[in-house]
Amino acid sequence: MSLPSHASTGQRLWRIGFRLFCALVFVFLVAPIITIMPISLSAGSLLNYPLPGLSWQWFDVVFTPYPWMSSLKNSAIIAVATTVLATGLGTLAAYGLTSAEFRFKPLILGLLLSPMMVPLVITALAVYFAFARVGLIGSYAGMILAHTVLAVPFVVITVSATLQGFDRNLVRAAQSLGAPPVRAFFKVTLPLIMPGVISGAIFAFVTSFDEIVVALFIASPAQFTLPRQLFAGLRDNLDPSIVAVATLLVLVSVALMAVVELLRWRSDRLASRRRGDA
Repeated sequence: MSLPSHASTGQRLWRIGFRLFCALVFVFLVAPIITIMPISLSAGSLLNYPLPGLSWQWFDVVFTPYPWMSSLKNSAIIAVATTVLATGLGTLAAYGLTSAEFRFKPLILGLLLSPMMVPLVITALAVYFAFARVGLIGSYAGMILAHTVLAVPFVVITVSATLQGFDRNLVRAAQSLGAPPVRAFFKVTLPLIMPGVISGAIFAFVTSFDEIVVALFIASPAQFTLPRQLFAGLRDNLDPSIVAVATLLVLVSVALMAVVELLRWRSDRLASRRRGDA
């Protein structure tokens, strides 16, 4: 039974209007970023338009050893260590929460996700007072542990979503063949949920790499991360090198999000293929 012509016309107009609205929202969100990026190529020393000329000089400043490269080194060390810890803890937590039913499961899940819901300033203040008692202020260990607290919820959510479509009969089959639970996890479960684990690791890395509020509270000048140095530059020495750093960060973030989407597409494709085989 075909729909009346006026109904199909209304649906087309709705789809066109919805896509136009989405495009306008996208432009509203992205336009400020795109507008500021050309200033990183300015031949002048001020953040203004029109550009006096084009030059790569501010990218040369970014790649000098101090302060930007030392800050990048700190960010890389802290973000990589945070990613390893958060991915391991978050994956195990997600696996345990999705594979078992127990009385306090909602409470534990709420505690794990609470860093996402509590205002970041409150979390940073709590971390400051807790770490001050044990001497972790102004240390790499303190920054890594604090960022791990912030990153674990993203891993838990991502891996839990992947585990929702996981066939646990495969684990039971491996155990029936004599595989211990740990071996079954590493040989059966982990390879199948790896796209979700990698996606969670990317979210953890981005969370740590872009974080600034905790760094404002507990980082010493020797542990200044790239966002912390950007904040100091905005306050003390405003020049186009800050825009150059921001441009590079935007490009890296876009690349990482593209990887996440590729992994999500691959995971959905594998899941649909398994359903088709079944």
